[in-house]
Amino acid sequence: MSGSIHIGLAALGAALGVGLIGMKAAEAVGRNPGAATQILVQAILSTAFAEGIVFFAIYLAKGQ
Repeated sequence: MSGSIHIGLAALGAALGVGLIGMKAAEAVGRNPGAATQILVQAILSTAFAEGIVFFAIYLAKGQ
């Protein structure tokens, strides 16, 4: 139970973050369809940063 639990927790956090980003982006596009392109760009960037957390966790695990 000790091995890569921090990677799993990072993946869980990133998955929750990506889900929240998608939910709020869809909600924002529903409220303001004219701003769909700007919202899409912000959502993609935010998703990439959220998924980057997992790569940091994997990198830190390999360093041990």
